[in-house]
Parts: sequence; structure tokens; C-alpha cells
Amino acid sequence: MTRPARRRFRGDHDPVTFDFAPMVDIVLLLLIFFFLTSTLGARQNALPLDLPRASSSVQETPDLPIVSVSRAGQVFLNGKATTLTALGAQLRPLAAASGGVVGLRADERGSYGTVVGVMDEIKKAGGTRLALGTQTDAARAAGGSAP
Repeated sequence: MTRPARRRFRGDHDPVTFDFAPMVDIVLLLLIFFFLTSTLGARQNALPLDLPRASSSVQETPDLPIVSVSRAGQVFLNGKATTLTALGAQLRPLAAASGGVVGLRADERGSYGTVVGVMDEIKKAGGTRLALGTQTDAARAAGGSAP
């Protein structure tokens, strides 16, 4: 025997609800993701350096640790100020993670002695290869740089 289909009346059904909490969570996660990814690309160009010119250059990689030397001889690791003596300890885990490749950006009118000291600390910290930051003539006119 089959049962007759039950007819639903307007007052028999549950009210439709919409839960906003998961949607808000997803929107906040997307905002955090976009904020983090937008600041990672800008960290390399945070210091105003006049890099030496080169006829050809390679595009920078975001996972490479970057050591910068300003015109005044200040040393920066990934955009954060540090000292020459503390550079080795801070750079050691970053150099190991990048396979021994370390980016070096130095102002072309800066102190040559400071740059040599930084190169020595990079080598002591396990840096086996240097990616030197230069600018092409077109990039200099546009205000960009590449390591």
C-alpha cells in the first residue's frame, strides 16, 4: 500500500535562515592573504638606493634574503636595520633556507669598506653565491631596481 503524499501548507515549513559567520570568515581570510602578498613584493624596494647600472639584469625572487647597504653605511636585512656584527647570526638560517644564495644591494656612492665587510659576513653565515643588485638604464629612469 502506498501512502498518499502529504500536502504542505504555508505554515508547515521551517523558516529559511542564512548564516553570515562563514562568509565573514572567508572575506577576512582573503583580506589577510591580499595584505600579506602585497607587502612581500614591496619589501625589496623599501630602501632608496642608487644601484649601479648594468646592461642586463635578472628579475628578483621574493624568497631570497636581501642584504642592503645604504649610502651612509647602514646595513639592512630584508628591509630591517641591523648591525654588521649581528648580520651573520640573523642571516645564517635565511641563507640555509635559500640554498646559500643571498642578494646584496648597495648604494653605488656608498662605502666600499662596508660592502666588503658585509660580503665577508655573508660568507661566514653560509652564503655561497651572491645575487648583486643592479639597475638597467630603463629601470633607473622608471625608479625600479632588480637584484
